[in-house]
Amino acid sequence: MRGLYFLVLLPRNILIAPVLIWRKAISPLYGDVCRYYPSCSSYGLQSLQRLGAIRAIPLTAWRVLRCNPWSSGGVDEVRDAPAWISISQLGFVSPVNSGKKR
Repeated sequence: MRGLYFLVLLPRNILIAPVLIWRKAISPLYGDVCRYYPSCSSYGLQSLQRLGAIRAIPLTAWRVLRCNPWSSGGVDEVRDAPAWISISQLGFVSPVNSGKKR
């Protein structure tokens, strides 16, 4: 069953990798320019981690479109992750170990 969870989470982790690269390599060059908290790249990363690719892509696209000089900005948090998902220190997601041994 755990292998099935890894397959379900694979597209999410594939999309997380470029966002992590963006945040480490390109985002520091721009500095703090986002009008929202968390920043747009952080919002995109969190939404991918917590909600998955299907829900995260439109939410992140809408967020980036709203982040412009004419926007007032503000706080825009992402919902919490489901209980069966664990987020690693590197930022990738994996199923939670339920503690059951087989």
